Amino acid sequence: MMSMSLGLIIAATPAVAIETCRFIEAKAEREACYHRQEQELAAKRKPELPVTQSSESKTFDSLQQMRRDDEEVYRSMRGICNGC
Repeated sequence: MMSMSLGLIIAATPAVAIETCRFIEAKAEREACYHRQEQELAAKRKPELPVTQSSESKTFDSLQQMRRDDEEVYRSMRGICNGC
């Protein structure tokens, strides 16, 4: 029973924070409050990803490297069986 009420309190906390902005009378302060909340929600929803190559470009680069390696192997094989 205690954990259930604690869960309700934790779940209701963000809603309470949103409701508190509604009651700020000064327009500039109220808008600043809403802006802070938007930033907090955006940060929670979308974790920052490090700037790296996309998976498609990594795949493309690895395919190109494999092709270069294959060409080297084929060249060396042609030299071995030259006349077989």
